[in-house]
Amino acid sequence: MTDDATLDALDVALLHALREHPRVGDLELSRVTKVARATVQSRLRRLGERGVITDWAPPVDVAAAGFPVQAYVTLEISQGALDQVTADLGAIPEVLEAHVTTGAYDVLCRVAAESHAQLQDVLVRIDQSATVVRSMSVVVLSELIGPRTLPLLESRARSTGRAPAYRER
Repeated sequence: MTDDATLDALDVALLHALREHPRVGDLELSRVTKVARATVQSRLRRLGERGVITDWAPPVDVAAAGFPVQAYVTLEISQGALDQVTADLGAIPEVLEAHVTTGAYDVLCRVAAESHAQLQDVLVRIDQSATVVRSMSVVVLSELIGPRTLPLLESRARSTGRAPAYRER
């Protein structure tokens, strides 16, 4: 790694290999990337310490797990109520994620439900928060591009003089 903000080609190659083979060990990663096992271990440790790798858990498809109805919900909240709305949303298991935003709304949430009836119940529970002034929901019909990071990282990866045995694909 060249600095705290930049991933080099080897970092991206390791992330790519982990995406393609999430259950592989360090020895196999060293074979795939053609660098020493100690280099792989060191890089993965630093990627974890920097927060680049945030989780070793497998990605879960909530639709395949029985929650095929998904929606995005924007919330306008009361002034200064961010802590309370965070607690309120955190108490609703169907809220998968929530982000503070700029613009007409203050919070953007992604929610999942078993059915449209359950989605309606989730939306009602969100609106019951005393901090929510107004909400708007948009139901997801299909996914065009799933969550991804590698194309972005690959577009900015730098080559460095480190790990001389490593050769980009």
